[in-house]
This record gives sequence, structure tokens and C-alpha cells, in this order.
Amino acid sequence: MKMKHKLKISRFWQVFIIPACLLLVQSSALLAQKKNALPNIVYILTDDLGYGDVSVNNPRSKINTPNIDGLAKQGMRFTDAHTTSSVCTPSRYSILTGRYPWRSRLPVGVLRGYSRTLIEDELPTVASLLKTKSYNTGIVGKWHLGLDWVPKEAYKDSISPKYNKDRMYGINSEMNPHHIDFTKAPVHGPTTVGFDYSYILPASLDMPPYCYLENDKLTEPLASSTDGNKLETGYTGPFWRPGLMTPSYDFYDVLPSFTNKAADFIKRQAGAKNPFFLYFPMPAPHTPWVPEKGAVGKSKAGEYGDYVQQVDASVGRILQVLDSMGLSENTIVVFTSDNGPYWRQNFVDQYNHKAAGEFRGMKGDVFEGGHRVPFIVRYPGKVKPGTVSNVPTTLANLMSTCAELIGNNSAKFETEDSYSILPVLTGKSIEVANQPALVNISSKGFYNIRKGPWKLVTAVGSGGFTVPSIVQPKQGEAVGQLYNLETDLHEDNNVYSKYPKKVKELSALLDKIRQAPKGKQFKQSLK
Repeated sequence: MKMKHKLKISRFWQVFIIPACLLLVQSSALLAQKKNALPNIVYILTDDLGYGDVSVNNPRSKINTPNIDGLAKQGMRFTDAHTTSSVCTPSRYSILTGRYPWRSRLPVGVLRGYSRTLIEDELPTVASLLKTKSYNTGIVGKWHLGLDWVPKEAYKDSISPKYNKDRMYGINSEMNPHHIDFTKAPVHGPTTVGFDYSYILPASLDMPPYCYLENDKLTEPLASSTDGNKLETGYTGPFWRPGLMTPSYDFYDVLPSFTNKAADFIKRQAGAKNPFFLYFPMPAPHTPWVPEKGAVGKSKAGEYGDYVQQVDASVGRILQVLDSMGLSENTIVVFTSDNGPYWRQNFVDQYNHKAAGEFRGMKGDVFEGGHRVPFIVRYPGKVKPGTVSNVPTTLANLMSTCAELIGNNSAKFETEDSYSILPVLTGKSIEVANQPALVNISSKGFYNIRKGPWKLVTAVGSGGFTVPSIVQPKQGEAVGQLYNLETDLHEDNNVYSKYPKKVKELSALLDKIRQAPKGKQFKQSLK
């Protein structure tokens, strides 16, 4: 009889009490939302995900992405969104600062795990902007914008202005890990550029040190190391470089760990007085391609496709948490990628999967496949569900979009290269107002500028990982590339020599943008 009584009580809790508690939590969250005039923002940034990996963009994709596809059905999907660089560090710099990456101290290339911070002192970021309206700000995931590691006493002069006047030590090349005092927290990182909370990996998942930092402090000592893995694969598969790591670090557990931490951050915000901003830069599907056991063999594009499907599952988890906490209706969700996919032609042939969709090129390249990326925005009540926008935009536009969203018109947050897309999202405009052009820089430093259907490239070759990367023109040959994307989306027909006036026009505009002084004055000169 006692056992039956206990079972009845347990059943009562399952059927009545637990659901009632969940409803109470959701009701409290909804009440807090009503008090908050400003929406929460969740910015999901994948790493090396191609435009064609997402099945809503590419019906022929060999990868299933139901959660990302569902997000597109609930919001606006952009077909002409671009990163400002076709590799990760510079692209991330633009997202957070609203500036083209070649305005930074690292015009070309990427940082490493022991690199120093790229975001300049006192430079505004999206996080610091949102904090002016009391947003709770957090980052969970891959940072890759440098940390100001503290050198050991014997090497302290390496960062002294007296001996490092150009401040390029740790930027042009990373610091020597043997010179770093890992018992001390880095003095500059996410928490010094506007994030209240951070839980990060210093750089890419295949770059040491392999560790987590929470609020800019190591969660474990770097007391172990790895010899690397699959070093012969040419930066594909389960490849990672040798280097220092923490004892409990597991490459296969990084994406799940970050997803859990991101979910936990959201849960802590439910019922909070202030809105929140979560920047969730996933470490995937960048190498190493390490899908967890449950995802292996689930796609038709090998380890990479399986890993992308795990990315999709992580997106689904974040959306589910927002729903369960009653936060979805007052939360903007942005989904995108930091550059195009690293997907060589042999993989296209092997799996019959075009990670970049119908576009030419891949990660690193000046071609569309290197920088045209998935871009989806869900904003309940403001963005009409299931809409598709062909408006050209860049990821640098986040800063100005957030400034307009929260009503901050301060000149401090008026950056050279960011333009608000809020009117596009809300259906009030069919163009990004005053945006003069789109500019991108490849991994080898090739610039391209896009205005209307015309795209000018400043050199010949892919400028990235696709062979040939750099082509030296022979006498009489075109020294650059010009494409009309309206008639030649795959960039097969270089008409540089055919339209010299268009080359001159775009070259002059590119020079004007590159030489721009900071702030609003430059933007006004382009009107």
C-alpha cells in the first residue's frame, strides 16, 4: 500500500505540479518581457559554414538542416549577405566593431591562440553599445580576436612600449607560449570589450592552446599537451595542430559544452529585469571535423556533413531553450557564418555536395563562395515570417542596426563601415540606406568591391585557397577581375578589359572607402 501511495504522489507531481511550475516560470519570463521594451538578441555565428550547406539555401544539399530551415521559415532569409573577409579573425573583428578588418592592426590574415588582442583600446563594440541600454552581455564559443596574455617576468619587455613601439608583437606573429605566465589571467579579452560574461576557446578548434577561459581566466591549468592529429590530411577531417592543452579537454566535447553553456546563459536571463545579448560563435564546422557518436553517418557528406548536422542540432537546442523559458517572442535570433566553407573540389566530386552552393570558390577566396554566407534573422512581430531578401548586406552592419534598434545616436558608436538593416528587416525599405558598396578582403589580401551587379577584384587569381591563388598577368592581360553578377553569378567571364570605365569608377570608390577617416563625416561625404 505504501508503494502505491508513493507512486500516486510521484504521478501527481509529474502530471500537475511540474507542469504548473514550468508555466509559472514561463509566465514570469513573459511578464519580464512586457516590462522590457527592448528585445533580447541571440547572435549565432557558425565557423566555416557554406551558403550551400544549409538546405533551405540549397535544395540539393546532402546535409539536413531542419532547425536552421525552420528558423528561416519564421523570419527573413538573405540571399546576398557577405562577410567582410573570407577568413575568420578579420570577419569577427567587423561583426563586433562595425569596421572593415583592414582598418585594424592586422589588415591581412588571422590570429593564433597565443596572439594578443586585435580590438584596439577604447574601440566601441556591439557589446559595449548594448550595455548603454543595460543589456546583460555574454559570449560563449570561439573568440579568435586575441587575448593579452601576461608574459613571464623575464620576458616582460616584449610588450613594453619602449621595445614594442609598433605594438605588433603578438599580432604579426603569436607570442611564444614558453614566455607566457599562464598562472595569470590575460589583461585584455572579452570582458574588457563589453561582455559581462564569457566562456571561450582562444582561437580555432585546431589551434593551441586547447583550453577554456571563463571570464578571461583559465578553467584549468595548461598542464597537458597533444602531438596533433591527422596532420597529413591538408587541414581536413579530424585535424588539429600539436600544442598545450588542459587535462580534461576533449575535442569531441567542445561543441556540446559550448551549447550547454549558451543554454545556461539564456536560462539565467529568464525573468531578469534587463534584456540580454548572447554572442554564440560556434567552433564548428571548422576543423577538426569531430561529430559526436550520435551524429556519425547521419549525413551524406562525410564527417563534415555529420558535423554540420550537429551544428544544426545545437541551433535547435538554443531555440528550444528560448521557447521553454518563454523568451522567443521578445528575442531577435540571427544566424550566419564567419566565411565560406573549406570544401575542396575533391570533396565536391566525392560527395556530390556543393558546400558553397552554386557560387565559385571557397573559404579564403575573393570569389563569392569565400564570403557569401547564410544569413537569417527572426524577429517576432517585426519581421514577416518566411520572407526572402535579395538586399546586399555585410556582417559589419550589426553595429548600426543595434544602434538604431536601441535608439542610441551617439557619435561614439557611428563607425565607418556599418549601416543599419533594421528598415529592411521590418519591411520599410528594399535597400540598406546610404551603403555605398560592399567590400571584402581575401586571405591573401585581394580586395573586391561590389556595387549593384558589378564586382571588381584588385588582382588575378582566387586570392585564397583555390588554385591558382595568385596569377601574374602577362603583358597585355587584365591585371584585375570584373564580373557582372546579374548575368555571370559563377564569375566565369572576366570583363575587366571590356569595361574600363566601370573599372575606373569602382577603383576610385574603393580607394575612397579605404582612405576614409573615422565616423559619420566619411559617411556623409558618400551621400
